[in-house]
Order: sequence, then structure tokens, then C-alpha cells
Amino acid sequence: MKLIRVLLFPFVIFYGCLVVIRNTLFNLNIIKKNKTNIYSIGVGNLSLGGSGKSILVDYLISKNIKTNLISVISRGYGRKSSGFILANSKSNAAEIGDEPFQYLNKYPKIKVAVAEKRTLAVKKISKLNTDIDLLIFDDIMQHRSILTNHLIITTTFNKPFFKDCLFPAGNLREFRIGRKRGNTILVTKCPKYLSSEDRVRFSDSLKLFSNQKAYFTTISYSETIINSIKKINLQKLINKKITLVTGIADPSDLLIYLNSINITFNHLKFRDHFNFDQKAILKINKKAQNTIVLTTEKDYGRLSPLLKSDNLFYIPVKLSFFSKKEETEFNKRVKSFS
Repeated sequence: MKLIRVLLFPFVIFYGCLVVIRNTLFNLNIIKKNKTNIYSIGVGNLSLGGSGKSILVDYLISKNIKTNLISVISRGYGRKSSGFILANSKSNAAEIGDEPFQYLNKYPKIKVAVAEKRTLAVKKISKLNTDIDLLIFDDIMQHRSILTNHLIITTTFNKPFFKDCLFPAGNLREFRIGRKRGNTILVTKCPKYLSSEDRVRFSDSLKLFSNQKAYFTTISYSETIINSIKKINLQKLINKKITLVTGIADPSDLLIYLNSINITFNHLKFRDHFNFDQKAILKINKKAQNTIVLTTEKDYGRLSPLLKSDNLFYIPVKLSFFSKKEETEFNKRVKSFS
């Protein structure tokens, strides 16, 4: 690993210079930052992926959908379209991207928009939906042309940004100092029995600024898997053949969970935001042989139109805080900034 980092060092310098120049232009307001007229919460990270952003966006929608008219704005990674699209009931994952489709499918009352230029999306949303009173930006941190009211930076407990280095030697999109732009740091995928002492030590390593606060969360997988027709309790699948298909950045937590409840599976791992094609579908069918295919909720939106089978299921996942008090404080905090 050290040898690889040494060989990649010249590329790191080049990439780092580009990052510094770009951020300096924004910091000096040479490139304009646009503050939204509608209250906005941004979700982002310093790393390339797998830090739990989409689970957090889902959580924020669920906690605010009863009190706010929400619009989620995303790049729509992996989509086969371009430009601004306001999703509707006929939209699919190929058109708007897997994560936006997941939000739309789960919360049909919200407005979901995708666009490469987030500023364009905000203008369009503001004109088309004057009642929207909360914007949630998915993966916004490096899109600095938008200045959100509250920026949440996610980082995983096992692979925190302070132990990583800049791309391509590591997985950081920008230098660690970029964390200064965040209002809140959300530590995701923590062990379920993380001690208060370990949390204090981790918080010290984050080197929080005076205006920042860190919160610790875990992810919890459901005991039931779902498709459009039925639900199955995972306990009924012990000692049965299952094929697990993932196209996410880091499926390790799901693997740990399935192993912990003694589910036996063959794992077909595809890259993050993988656009499943007929070659991939043939591979899945060959491996599954008409038995249950389990996937993530995000992957289900891309797989279900292609894998026409009643045996395709997804497993729901949710974000959990260590205490109700911390959760209440977090939700109050993210909507108290202006």
C-alpha cells in the first residue's frame, strides 16, 4: 500500500493543486456562491462514497415529511439522462438515478429533481413549486455554487476521513480542512455497543471547530425482506440458498448482518451505481437459478425492471441514534441555522 501511494504521489499533487485553486476561488467569492431562498439542508462528505449519505437523506425526509413540503435535489448519479428533470410517477431509476428513484418511490408526496447544475434545479423548483419550504441536497459538499443553510458531513466510524488521504492515493475528494465548511458531522455505521469513551476519543480525532458538533449513528437492517408482492422474514431463509446482489460503494455492513443471523448467500458485487445490463442479468440468473435474489433498496430500483422475477427482494435499512435525546437534539439543530 505504501509503495502504491508513493507511485501515485505526483498525481496527488496535481489533483491537490486543482482542489486548492478551486476552493480558493470560492473562498474569495471570485466564483459566486448562491444561498437558497428556501431553507436548505445539505448532505455531503469528504470521501468518494460509502459514507451513508443516502441513508441520511432518507432519514431527513422521514423526519420532516409531516411538517414540511420537501424537495430533494440530486445529481442523479448513474442515470441515462441529462439536464434538469422533475421526477413524476412515471419516472424510473434509469431516468433519474437510483437514489432519487428510491426517495421518490418511498415518499411519493415529495418533489424529486435531478440536475448537474444544482443552481438551475433550485430556480426551476422555486418557480414550479412555490409551496416548497424545505430543500434537501444529496451529495452537495463539493458543489460549492450552492450555499445551504446547514451542511451535514458524513463519515464512517471504521473509515473516517482523518485516517484517509487525497485521491488517487486515498479516497478523499478534497483535503481534510474542507470539514470546516460543515455545521454538523454525522458519524455513520458505528458499532452498536460503542462506548461513550470511544465516542469522546473519536470526536477528539475529528478536531471539530467551535461551531460544529458530532453525532454518532448506527444502521439497522430489517428482519423482513420486501418486493412489490410480498414480505418474507429472514429467519425463514436460514439453510436456504440466496444470491445477494449489490451495486453500492460499501456493502460490508450488510454482509456482516446477514452472517450474524446465519443467512447463507452467494455474493455478486458490482461497482457503485452500476447500470445493470443484460450481461449482468444473465450472470445473476445463472447464479440464482430461480431462487431468491436479495439486493439493497437502492439497487432494487435498477434491477426490478430488468430482472422480472417474484424472487427479487430488497432489505430495508434505517439510521439510528444512540439515544432519543441525541436524535431530538440533532433534528432541532439541523433546522435552527439560517
